Amino acid sequence: MAKTNPGRFFEDYRLGEVIRHAVPRTVGAGERALYHALYPARHALYSSDAFARASGLPGSPLDDLAAFHVVFGKTVPDISLNAVANLGYAEGQWLRPVWPGDTLRAESEVIGLKQNSNGKSGVVWVRTRGLNQHDDVVISYVRWVMVRKRDLDAPAPETVVPELKAALAPADLRVPEGLDFSRYDFALAGEPHRCADYEIGEQIDHVDGVTVEEAEHMIATRLWQNTAKVHFDATFRPDGTRLIYGGHVISMARALSFNGLANAQMVVGLNGGAHANPCHAGQTIRAWSEVLDRADTVAPGVGALRLRLVATSGGAPFRLKDDDGKYLPEVLLDLDYWVLAPL
Repeated sequence: MAKTNPGRFFEDYRLGEVIRHAVPRTVGAGERALYHALYPARHALYSSDAFARASGLPGSPLDDLAAFHVVFGKTVPDISLNAVANLGYAEGQWLRPVWPGDTLRAESEVIGLKQNSNGKSGVVWVRTRGLNQHDDVVISYVRWVMVRKRDLDAPAPETVVPELKAALAPADLRVPEGLDFSRYDFALAGEPHRCADYEIGEQIDHVDGVTVEEAEHMIATRLWQNTAKVHFDATFRPDGTRLIYGGHVISMARALSFNGLANAQMVVGLNGGAHANPCHAGQTIRAWSEVLDRADTVAPGVGALRLRLVATSGGAPFRLKDDDGKYLPEVLLDLDYWVLAPL
């Protein structure tokens, strides 16, 4: 009897199925240090316990995207091990901070299925929840993945495409308990810009670039225990290359956005996202942002910004799609998200 697991294929998923993912993981200061080493991450709230305490928190939490990567990595063996591509995200919420010493686990519910017209693959929608050791949900998001079929003759399931919110409303955003920016230290944070300084429609070129190396990507995928074959195995793809994990591009772009958005401290909502084109080692990632919305929150001195974050491998900033509405070939990522910043 076989002991090994080749991973799930499209025909293995059932609508409404809840999958509990292995293996729980306790996170600590090591994950933060490695995250800041892999990306030029330097937002003050995640760099300094003293800054976090001055902002009403008991200390510096784990970076929001680091927590996301840990939870995401748990899901890969069951959801995207045999994926052709990770297609998009929606309805993402960071519901509680993740603190050093927390143990994270993940579970996903299959909420949509649609076989592709070629009969060789299909799209699977899942809603994933990351939970801590107290069974509190810390992260929740929807993603959809194109997955290969094992048996091309397997019958297509009934098509169910879930209805998802185009964007989270400001009322949907969860502000961490105690967060208070009324005595915010702009000098230590790195820039003087408040929420009110950003105009809806404003575009920001983040100027800097980082060339992605094969070695750092492999460290990242191992750190997040992401076992997707397209990231690890150079023989898995016909062109003999490994794809850079899309989350690696997200974190790199978010870190680059510090130059111009240093006070966009906490990621609290993920409205939508697309990995528009694949990223490979040797490409230089650059980023630009567009301000989509502004809102107040109930927390003292805390506002919210809705941002579009675009990562590119070249070309001029602020160019996203061609005349036919297709992403330009240099666009790697198009992410729509909410952050908390000082009013």
